[in-house]
Amino acid sequence: MATISSDKDEPLIADQLRADPRVCEAKKLILAAMEEKKRSITGVRPPVKELKQSYEEALKVFGTQRGGKLFFPYIGSGIGNGALVELADGSIKYDFISGIGVHFFGHSDLELAAAALDAALSDTIMQGNLQQNTDAVALVNLFIRISGFDHCFLCSSGAIANENALKLMLQKKYPAHRILAFERNFIGRTLALSQITDKPAYREGLPLNLPIDYVPYFDPKHPEESIQHAVTVLKKHLHRYPKQHALMCVELVQGEAGAYPGSREFFIEIMTLLKENNIAIFDDEVQTFARTHQLFAYQHFDLKEYIDVVTVGKLSQICATLYTKELTPRTGLLSQTFTSSTAAIHAAATILNKLRESDLYGENGRIANTHRYFADKLQKLSELMPDKIRGPFGIGAMIAFTAYDGSHEKTLELIHRLFDAGVMSFNAGANPTRLRFLLPVPVMTYQDIDQVVEILQKALT
Repeated sequence: MATISSDKDEPLIADQLRADPRVCEAKKLILAAMEEKKRSITGVRPPVKELKQSYEEALKVFGTQRGGKLFFPYIGSGIGNGALVELADGSIKYDFISGIGVHFFGHSDLELAAAALDAALSDTIMQGNLQQNTDAVALVNLFIRISGFDHCFLCSSGAIANENALKLMLQKKYPAHRILAFERNFIGRTLALSQITDKPAYREGLPLNLPIDYVPYFDPKHPEESIQHAVTVLKKHLHRYPKQHALMCVELVQGEAGAYPGSREFFIEIMTLLKENNIAIFDDEVQTFARTHQLFAYQHFDLKEYIDVVTVGKLSQICATLYTKELTPRTGLLSQTFTSSTAAIHAAATILNKLRESDLYGENGRIANTHRYFADKLQKLSELMPDKIRGPFGIGAMIAFTAYDGSHEKTLELIHRLFDAGVMSFNAGANPTRLRFLLPVPVMTYQDIDQVVEILQKALT
C-alpha cells in the first residue's frame, strides 16, 4: 500500500522483510487455519453450560473494574464468521449492530486479518504526529481521491475527527463563534461535542462554553412544511445573532436519533441560506459513511458543492477529517501524539479498496437491495403484529423500527430478549425509542435476514 517505491536493484529492508518466503508462508498458514476454524460457525447456538459460571464471574469482575456493567453480557472469544460471532461462553449470535457500526465486514474477515498481519511486521504499533510510515501516506492519498476534498487529517476516533472539524471552522470564521445544529443531532460526547449533541443528559454537570442554536430537522410526513419551518427558524437565529455563526453541523442521516434520513430539497434550502451568510457547513458522516447508496452520504444526496468539511469513522477503522483548502489551518491547530495504530491504518486502506471495488453502491447495489429485502420483511411483520412493531425506518445499511409503544424501557427489554435469543441490536432516539440495526451488508445473506426476522417475531410475542 506504500506510495514510495524503492529501486528494484536495492529494495528497502522493509520490502525485503515483507517479501521473505518465510513470512509469506507463515501468513498463508495462519489465514488457512483461520478460514478452517471459522467455517464451523454456521448458526446461532446457546452458551456452553460448563462455561456459564466462569463467564458470569468474568462479566462481574470486568464490570466492577470498568466502573459499570456492560450493556450486553458480551465478551467475545475472538472468532466469528461474517455476521455471526462466538462469545467466550460458547454461544454464537447474529451481530446485526456491528459494534455500533464498526464491523461492516463482519467477524474474522480474511482480508482484514491479512492486513493486520502485515501491520504486525511494522516497526511500530502506533503512528503519530512526528513519525508516520508510508502506509499513512498512502491512506491519506486514498481518502483524498475517493472524497474529492483537498486535505485529510487522520485520527483515532470519530470524536477527535469532529473536534478537529470544529477547530478548523472556528479558526477560519473568527470572530464568529456561534454554532448551528439540527434538533436531535448526535455529534459526540467530549466536553465540546456534548454541548452540540441535542441530549441534555449527556452534558449534565458539565460547564457550558459554546453557544448553540438548533434548527428543526426534516419531517418526511410533512416535507414542504418542515422545509419552511426549518428555514424560518434558521432565519430567526441569523437575524438575532447577525454574523455571529461560524458553522452548522449537519447529519444527512440522523443515526443516533433513530435512523432519520433528510432529503436533498431540504438540505439545499438550508445550505443555500448558510452559504449566503458565509457560514461553513460541517457534514458529520462518522456513522453514515459507506452505508447509504453511495460511498459518502453527501454523494447520495448530491451535496458535494455545499460541504466544507466531512468527517468519517466507525467502519473505516481509522477516522478522518476531510476539508477544503480554504480551511487550511495555521500551524499548531491540528496535532496529536497518536494518529492511530498501524493495524488500523492497514485495515482502513483494505476496507476503502474493498468498498471501491464492490457491488455495494447504486440504486441496485447490495446495500439498496438488502435494505429493501429486510424492510419488506419488517413491513410484513408489522402488518401481522401492528400493536408490537411499527416501521421500518432508515436508509441503506441503517434500519430501525418502533417496538410496542416506543417506550425506552420496553425497547430495552426487547433488545435484551433478542440478545438472549441470538441477535444483537441496539436502541436509538427517544419519544419514541427505536430498535436499530447497523447491518454488515457485505457478509450477510437473505437467509441471515430470514432467520433474524424469525427470531424477532418470537421475541416480540
